[in-house]
Amino acid sequence: MTTLSIAPEAQEIAPAATPPSMLDRMTLIMECFTARAARRTLEDVSTATHLPRSTTHRILVDLVRLGWLAQTPEGYGLGSRPMSFGGDNGHGRLREATAQTLHDLALQTGMVVHLGVLVDAEVLYLDKIGGRFATKVPSRVGGRAPAHSTALGKAMLAWLAPEQVDQELDGVIGRLTNRTINQMSTLHHELARIRSRNGLAFERGECFPGLACVASAIRSPEGAVASVSLTGEATAPLEKVAPLVAHAARTASEDLFPVRRTVRHRPQVEPVGETWSAEAMDALLAVGSGADWM
Repeated sequence: MTTLSIAPEAQEIAPAATPPSMLDRMTLIMECFTARAARRTLEDVSTATHLPRSTTHRILVDLVRLGWLAQTPEGYGLGSRPMSFGGDNGHGRLREATAQTLHDLALQTGMVVHLGVLVDAEVLYLDKIGGRFATKVPSRVGGRAPAHSTALGKAMLAWLAPEQVDQELDGVIGRLTNRTINQMSTLHHELARIRSRNGLAFERGECFPGLACVASAIRSPEGAVASVSLTGEATAPLEKVAPLVAHAARTASEDLFPVRRTVRHRPQVEPVGETWSAEAMDALLAVGSGADWM
């Protein structure tokens, strides 16, 4: 009788020890990353979930490929896709945390400020701040644009692994204007140039004719989670306001992810005159004479 009474209990407990479905296992793994700055190694996740190491690794690879997680030398962390949902990692928190920084940027420059996140191959606009000129910019909060055609999108794509860029954009990249990048090899070259400029992305007339934009990514320890940009007319002096965009993105990163906090110094921009010397801008931008998309 004792043997018969124990066997059913063992059969009931076994499924709980090993989740029967892939969804259950993925949920267990994602629950290891509830903190926005959490980073876990493969061994950490396998131990916490009681899943076999090989199973854990296979699921982690899929979650990274799909954007739910991101892989860094320090381990795995939340990727860009969770930013598309509500909660502590949602859009509301992003907008709230960056509101003052974006407002200050708009006042300093008189240009249109955008906040966006990457959703698959597109930029989703979370916020738009600007004066009368904002009505001439055909973007809208909640609207989308192809990521490869915008400075906002390119600023985030630059921090993805090249194979992830291929996964997201290959087959969907195309022209909006005659200046839009429409080849993956050209896009990868442009993303490398953005990284060489410490994350500053530029575009002139690639998304909307007659408009120019400069952007920089808001980054967590795991990678880009959003980006901020300034938009103006095609002749706008983007090089002069680029330091302000970079500073705004860095400020937002530090406010959202205090673990990265460092001493900050707000740059000052004079109404007249150059903020950087011609030599400094040449070194920063490293623009070739054939770079038609800049």
